[in-house]
Amino acid sequence: MAENKQILLVEDDKRLAELIKTYLTIQGYKVITEADGATACERITCVRPDLVILDLMLPGKDGLSICREVRADYKGPIIILTAKEDDMDQVAGLEIGADDYIKKPVEPRVLLARMRALFRRIPKTFIDASKSKKSSSLHKVGGLEINVNMRNVMINGQVISLSSTEFDLLSIFIKYRGEIVDRGTISKELRGIDYDGMDRSIDISVSRLRKKLGAHLNNSFKIKTVWGKGYIFAGDVDS
Repeated sequence: MAENKQILLVEDDKRLAELIKTYLTIQGYKVITEADGATACERITCVRPDLVILDLMLPGKDGLSICREVRADYKGPIIILTAKEDDMDQVAGLEIGADDYIKKPVEPRVLLARMRALFRRIPKTFIDASKSKKSSSLHKVGGLEINVNMRNVMINGQVISLSSTEFDLLSIFIKYRGEIVDRGTISKELRGIDYDGMDRSIDISVSRLRKKLGAHLNNSFKIKTVWGKGYIFAGDVDS
């Protein structure tokens, strides 16, 4: 599973950083650490790691600011770590593009499981979408074009920046177009875990995806909420 994947761990707690680095290295990952929030954005941009583990409270610059700054350019998964109990931090992190959120104290085995789930979902949605009705990597809905192979989305010829979570959500909705997709299915597809009934991250991510796409599409499709059941992708996919 590790396949020489490179992880950038942004964490100023030296003891925790060393614990995580040692554990993930044993699991086959290459781990680079960064303790200063002020230089974290540059490290993410230069290193281009396969996944970023980002502490929320950092010297120099906080994790939310870092996530916000790099998300437009960095498309890999971002996991936020925090010792805070406030759910608003979780909501804020997900809204600006984080893919997962783990509260401290961090259990390394749990962190590894969440990482693996994030890594699994990218090839999974790629394969599933490519096996859709016309077995095409390019799907069109009005002015919207989704290239599954390139993980690229365009609206009327303009590239739209989506996080990995948002792109994978869109791929899932295309795969199940015309069908109601419940949160349990979405959770399984995205993370490989069961929906616990309390996690708001799916709804937040769907809301962000709607905002990014909806204003440009002139109602050529809608991601509709089916109360008590889930969501449905309503619109004709041309190819």
